[in-house]
Amino acid sequence: MFILGLTGGIGSGKSAVSDYLGKQGITVVDADIIAHRLTSDGSPLLITLKKALGDWVLDHHGRYDRAAVRARVFSDAQTLDQLNAIIHPAIHQAILDELDCSRSAYTILSVPLLFEGRHKSPNLLALCDHVLVVDASNKIQRQRVAKRDGHNPTQIQAIIDQQISREQRLDLAQKIGADILVNDKTLDELHQTLDILHQKYLAMAAQHGLK
Repeated sequence: MFILGLTGGIGSGKSAVSDYLGKQGITVVDADIIAHRLTSDGSPLLITLKKALGDWVLDHHGRYDRAAVRARVFSDAQTLDQLNAIIHPAIHQAILDELDCSRSAYTILSVPLLFEGRHKSPNLLALCDHVLVVDASNKIQRQRVAKRDGHNPTQIQAIIDQQISREQRLDLAQKIGADILVNDKTLDELHQTLDILHQKYLAMAAQHGLK
């Protein structure tokens, strides 16, 4: 199996990339989607989080309150560590299960913090045979996130601050020989670039299968 890691800063356009390649028949294993599924209403993981951290992780409907959790962990490193110790192993196992089920020519593993977690366990970067980094300027990132999520500038900056800087991400990408896709043009132009990359990854996957 050939695994293509997909990452990039918030608002860079990772979803647009994975959605398009998914329509080409490529399996997409998305860490964010898995995390949302595992913390859905009444899930075993959500029950564990409530027992470990308290009722504050739920909203008044009994659902996982992502906004409250996000606000709490920004200023509480201990709570963040507790949260990660519970959630990350479950997400990692679910990722492995989905990868194991993939039968497409290559498989995309989409992880927003792929580089940030490279020195931690589990190291999802180690699963990847190649990496595609989606890049956009900080200005474009902020504009997209504000339009998509309705966050104010302070909230957007807090999310960006959780990630490595754009410069660090691009430097790491170059060091490991990753592809860098600058996503600052139209959707049609993005798709044209992805058509070329898709053919490249099909060839890489075929070569990988011969080893």
